[in-house]
Amino acid sequence: MPSLTRIEAVLRAQALRVRSYAVELDLTGDDEFVSRTVVEFASTEPVSFIEVKGATTVRAALNGAPVAAPAGNRLVLDGLAAENRLEVEFAAPYSRNGEGLHRFTDPEDGEVYLYGQAPLDDAQRMFACFDQPDLKAPITLTVLAPPKWLVRANAPVASAADGRWTFEPTPPLAPYLFSLLAGPWHRLEAEHDGIPLGLLCRRSLAESLDADAEELFEATAAGFDRYHELFGMRYPFGKYDQAFVPEFSGGAVENPGLVNYREEFLFRARVTGAERHRRFVVMLHEMAHMWFGNLATLRWWDDVWLNEAFAEYMGWRVAAETGRHPTAAADFAIWRERWGHLADERPSTHPVAPDGVADTAVAVQNFDGISYAKGAAALRQLSVHLGDDVFLAGLREYFRRYRFGNAALTDFLAVIGDAAGRDLTGWAELWLRSSGANTLRPVPSRGDGLMIEQTGRPLRPHRLTASAYASDGSVLRVPFDIDGPQTTIPGLSAAPAGTVLLLNDGDETYAKIRFDPFSRAALPAVLPDLDDPLARAVVWSGVMDAVRDREIPPSEFLALLVAALPTEREEAVFDEVLAFARDGLARRGLVPFTPLAEVCAHALAAAAPGTGRQLAAARALVSVADAPGVPLLAGWLDGSQTPDGLVVDADLRWALLRRMAALGAAGEAEIAAEERRDPSAKGLEAAAACRAALPTPEAKSAAWTTLVHDPNPRLAMANAGAFWQPGQEALTDPFVERYFTDAAAMLEGRYSLAGLNVVRWSFPQYSARALPLAEALLSTPDLDPRLRREVADGADELRRWG
Repeated sequence: MPSLTRIEAVLRAQALRVRSYAVELDLTGDDEFVSRTVVEFASTEPVSFIEVKGATTVRAALNGAPVAAPAGNRLVLDGLAAENRLEVEFAAPYSRNGEGLHRFTDPEDGEVYLYGQAPLDDAQRMFACFDQPDLKAPITLTVLAPPKWLVRANAPVASAADGRWTFEPTPPLAPYLFSLLAGPWHRLEAEHDGIPLGLLCRRSLAESLDADAEELFEATAAGFDRYHELFGMRYPFGKYDQAFVPEFSGGAVENPGLVNYREEFLFRARVTGAERHRRFVVMLHEMAHMWFGNLATLRWWDDVWLNEAFAEYMGWRVAAETGRHPTAAADFAIWRERWGHLADERPSTHPVAPDGVADTAVAVQNFDGISYAKGAAALRQLSVHLGDDVFLAGLREYFRRYRFGNAALTDFLAVIGDAAGRDLTGWAELWLRSSGANTLRPVPSRGDGLMIEQTGRPLRPHRLTASAYASDGSVLRVPFDIDGPQTTIPGLSAAPAGTVLLLNDGDETYAKIRFDPFSRAALPAVLPDLDDPLARAVVWSGVMDAVRDREIPPSEFLALLVAALPTEREEAVFDEVLAFARDGLARRGLVPFTPLAEVCAHALAAAAPGTGRQLAAARALVSVADAPGVPLLAGWLDGSQTPDGLVVDADLRWALLRRMAALGAAGEAEIAAEERRDPSAKGLEAAAACRAALPTPEAKSAAWTTLVHDPNPRLAMANAGAFWQPGQEALTDPFVERYFTDAAAMLEGRYSLAGLNVVRWSFPQYSARALPLAEALLSTPDLDPRLRREVADGADELRRWG
């Protein structure tokens, strides 16, 4: 079915004004549901179209006259009047792949759960609609459900009796923000500042939700309080439910009044402090969308950043400002900002605010590190550049002006520029309309001061701080600006022996940084004792980037890892650095696994029992263990050698078993036994990953079939993520060619984000044979643009490390 193009959306928005939707969903059927929609709308043109996707039968009437059967997903509306009433009824199967109305059967108790997933253009799978973001209208929903079910939707319940649920009309919504839940959901209630709050999960997870409810409600309250202060406008959608839903392919989605999260954010086992902090950030990200995206909505998908960059920036900012994640800035720098830099280096890089988003299929690919992390970094830099008070004043006016409306980049720049009293067009051209990152490095200078060189195109203005960290703990910080190829910083000179010169200390700008030779030599002595977590995160990010760019050899990075990582205090920093060493270097044979295991063992020994740091070190050790480490893994699994304070719960047991399976130390019998011990949905996915990791031809063949063809996106992703294992190269080599034959099939019939994850995770990134095969596939003229992008990025990574 064709995706809606930008040109079509513009023309339809010019012609139509949607007055309202009245939607009735009959969910009493086991295999299909029935959707009935009445749309009231005005038109200035005689012909238009409305979308219905995935229906088995469709009946429609326009102003009382029958409408012809749809062509693909489009009902052509001919003979439109100035004011129109369209009635559409269709039947459609429930989704099993995360698109539209998803149906899930709990393997633990057999209960059935439904939830709606509308972005970007899947609202039309649930009700007939003009499925584009700038045709907003109130939606009044009625649901017919089995009598014992609970139903929730975007708006508060108006009435409920005998399985018939009616909901209050919503404020004007873009169709992609529509959602509902139906089933025997476990729900907890609270209230804060006049806002009714709800938390929902499957009944089989009720114990986990009950255990975390106080933390979740308090986090929600803290977020609302701070956003109300910052935005000067109260939450505009009445009640606020947050649901943890099964088989969700993304992280979370910001449906007004009914936010959905993947169930992994409902912790059933022990987790680190970093994981709780990151869950809080995700909660704040989705809450920020209530203003950025839901209240003031993008006009078309080229302004995805207007939604995502703002939510990303505000989520991390407010996480720190509430005091619930004091080191959020370090976490953002080492995790999210690095994600942005990685995306900016690939062939698929694009401007934060691109011009060429031709249709919704292209738009899906831009939910990436550019739109989120780089966009957030640019907004933070703009706040510093204009002054935070000016920036916030502009945001408040933006919300006031576009309340329940739509806006584009030009609208945003005009409002913020008015608040600042300046034209921001030039800033936007450099930071939002161009791609790539600048690199800043200290260079030798014959005069006084320290010379800083900027490379990359275009050159951009940066306001940042350079700091000299000495081995005795002293530090000298000097703020400076650079707006050209070079500048000189008075008061600083080249780093003397034993001193680390850190550019962009405080992470105030979006740029790659480099270290002079004296700083590199001093890092192993200085970094372990550096107190500032953000400075450590910026150092590690800069070093990892220089390794990727082949300016620091892997052996030098390994020496720094051995010296500094065992004492790293931030769990998030520890996790990200270890992951780079394992996946970026050791799996490519650039450093051995044994020193990584030793680093993890030292970190584990130094960690206090029962702490998140102990758990982070234990997980890391499991992930890098080689054959000599099998007895230790087995001892943890059977409880005979468990370190004091370490709880080997279901999640850690599965991690141990997966690593043992990959090493050939556990097989089908052990996996099946663990599956009986943990028959949950998460257990089924973990078992699938263990089987995919097994070093047998039969296991690899079965895993490949699943990741290519299985309609369950979570099982496909579990197999994709575990398929390629170090030490199994001879076994998996035949699948290198099969990837390029089967990659297109991995996208077929799957929710786009899930399909893209399968394509990305199953790419043979550690095989040199993959590069010519990738180049051959990329030469295919009619290759799916989504597949072309993923394969091009994979090929680029092979060239980088080749």
